[in-house]
Amino acid sequence: MSGSDARALPPAYRWLATVGPLPRMLRVALALYGTRETVGAGDNPVILAWAAEVGLAKTYRADAVPWCGLFLAVVAQRAGKPVPAAPLWALSWGRFGVAAERPMLGDVLTFTRPGGGHVALYVGEDADTYHLLGGNQDDRVGFARIVKRRLRAVRRPEYRAQPESVAVRVLAAGGALSVDEV
Repeated sequence: MSGSDARALPPAYRWLATVGPLPRMLRVALALYGTRETVGAGDNPVILAWAAEVGLAKTYRADAVPWCGLFLAVVAQRAGKPVPAAPLWALSWGRFGVAAERPMLGDVLTFTRPGGGHVALYVGEDADTYHLLGGNQDDRVGFARIVKRRLRAVRRPEYRAQPESVAVRVLAAGGALSVDEV
């Protein structure tokens, strides 16, 4: 991520531009930062194109449908990682990669929420929450904080050589908590 790209990130996450090398999935996800669903009756053609890219165009037809799993599917595919079966269902990502005991930079985390689940990439944590980069977080690709007690699974991409940046990242608490990622 270049310096000019880093300025587009919220100040609390600009440090990501100084860490390297980042896990490939996190690099891909950061390149999609800011993509928004269309408000109202329309649909963002970029998000619908992601569905076509990962072979889900017949299943996924409107950006009003939760798209955190779709976002992770396009990120994983572009990063050369396998996409789990039924990737639109967030909790399917609990079968991605390999299980990890402790979340670290670039890991896939799944969470429970009323009526379903949520999936996003770990960028850090504070005492009570995980800081995540994901899709369909406030209707866009962005950062969110989710309380730790909602965590369901921690999955690490399989690496031939794990980047040195894959580590626990302790961040300052700040910003609103996400309570229902739809």
